[in-house]
Amino acid sequence: METRRITVLTAGLGVPSSSRLLADQLAATAERKLAAAGYAVAVDVVELRDLAADIANNFVTGYAPPRLAEVIAGVEDSDGIIAVTPVFSASYSGLFKSFFDVLDPKSLEGKAVLLGATGGTDRHQMVLDYAMRPLFSYLRTRTAATGVFAGPQDWGNTDDGGSPLSVRINRAADEFSELVTASRPRRTPDAGSLPFEQLLAGISNGR
Repeated sequence: METRRITVLTAGLGVPSSSRLLADQLAATAERKLAAAGYAVAVDVVELRDLAADIANNFVTGYAPPRLAEVIAGVEDSDGIIAVTPVFSASYSGLFKSFFDVLDPKSLEGKAVLLGATGGTDRHQMVLDYAMRPLFSYLRTRTAATGVFAGPQDWGNTDDGGSPLSVRINRAADEFSELVTASRPRRTPDAGSLPFEQLLAGISNGR
């Protein structure tokens, strides 16, 4: 059975976090879809707030501390990314953007992505199309057509699977799963097995 690796990135700042709650629902639904299609699924959830200091240090020093480097490698090695951010001032959070700024811009090319956002009012839902989608278009990802925004009215109600939020999550997870299964698994080669010339080229390019 083939395995598909999904990295879930959530930029919520509070505990508990509505962004984490949405991310967990998106991940669980996508995992069910992929399992139903006959795939084993490995899900890694990353709380970006735990990496805030490491991300800042990366900007200053140009080097990723060990934990951040591990997360970056996991993102690059994954078959799909679920990215969820809270909305501040009509856009994604600075922490969310900063994480993607420390990645190699080419590392996400062709990767399946599912977008999610949370905010205190439905007026923020356009962040999906006017802020997040352009960012991932620049990174040349294959982004699910449906993004999922969750506002205050989406939480705290008994959900039998027919709520507007559940409908959006199911549709987005269907599209994301199709993108994930349409591509062959991408794995980062073991650096120790690369020819010396390739290793040297990577160093000279600042990677």
